[in-house]
Amino acid sequence: MFNTTAWNRLRYSLYAPLYDAVAERAFRRARHRSLDQVTWQPGMRVLLVGAGTGLDLPWLPRDVEIHATDLSPAMVRRIERRAEALGMDVQAAEMDGEALAFPGEHFDVVVMHLIVAVMPDPAQGLAEARRVLRGDGQLCVMDKFQADDRPASAARRALNALTSAIATDITRQARPLLEGASFTIEQDTPVMMGTLFRALLARPTRPR
Repeated sequence: MFNTTAWNRLRYSLYAPLYDAVAERAFRRARHRSLDQVTWQPGMRVLLVGAGTGLDLPWLPRDVEIHATDLSPAMVRRIERRAEALGMDVQAAEMDGEALAFPGEHFDVVVMHLIVAVMPDPAQGLAEARRVLRGDGQLCVMDKFQADDRPASAARRALNALTSAIATDITRQARPLLEGASFTIEQDTPVMMGTLFRALLARPTRPR
């Protein structure tokens, strides 16, 4: 499969100058609806994984501590510029979402918008989100997902060989991925293109 960390770093560095023109308006409402599902409180420590150019920033409360990561240095520079333009204090860093350089149980909220379907190993990415999230924390995911109740068709899998290389995987299923990473889904809301794009709010599954 032509979907590796090195390839994603390269292609998103190339996409960075055009990313806002493609993604800002198209996903504005979906981002807002997804983040609106979070129960926000002042002083929360928030992590944006795969933050891109920082398009989530306008929809975040101003009284939380924000950390943003992205695999691409070009994207990180744009996060920093957007934060400055918005007058927000954001700690931005180049980082692989599958190997986060943060201690365990460090964040109250982890946001993963349009990244789960891009990661070479989404199970590892979600395991990292689970590791750095507090036991009572919230995971906010918004992405495109194959329906949970049926596998991808042969035609969809064939098309995915192309889409996963240049854009995104179109065969991933939200519920198996999140539950497999020990999350319990509390909200699952279609936000765009019927049920293709979904916003999910989940919490770490408590041991029985």
